[in-house]
Amino acid sequence: MNGQQPWIYQRSADGSARFVLGTVGENPLVCFGINPSTAVPGAPDPTVRRLMGFAARDGFDSWVMLNVHPQISTDPRGLDHVFRPDFKTENERHIARVIDGRPLTLLAAWGGLIESRPYLRPLLKDIVQLADAAGYEWVSLGDPIAGGHPRHPSRARGDAPLQRFDVTAYLRASDRRASPRY
Repeated sequence: MNGQQPWIYQRSADGSARFVLGTVGENPLVCFGINPSTAVPGAPDPTVRRLMGFAARDGFDSWVMLNVHPQISTDPRGLDHVFRPDFKTENERHIARVIDGRPLTLLAAWGGLIESRPYLRPLLKDIVQLADAAGYEWVSLGDPIAGGHPRHPSRARGDAPLQRFDVTAYLRASDRRASPRY
């Protein structure tokens, strides 16, 4: 990956949500976090810097950061307490465009933050259904953390291997913990 790649940046008109951040390439590492923070083209935040490093280390020519929920907040505890259907619809539209029609590696990287709002697991389940229809490979950074959650990039060692992550089994286990719908 060279530092001169064009950026991909898609956000809401009012700046309250970011749907896609990344670089253009043929073989991106596509990461799913919980929610975007302050990263913008040319100014990655710590999570995006870590993602860029993992992508370069593992031979990807680019990277894309997507999120379960697109609301910008430096702390997931700052997310709306009430689910916003407009965010869900727009986020899924952007995700479908990014992942459609090419073989990709999807990095599960939401950590325990998935538990910060009750609507996040159901949103993830819907996103996984979009990806499963195309048979994408899910990976995580090393072994899952407590609760079976995939490790967040900022909490992973620099040498953490990308390894297969069974997102279907993860969701079944989370369903047994009875998370509410939106």
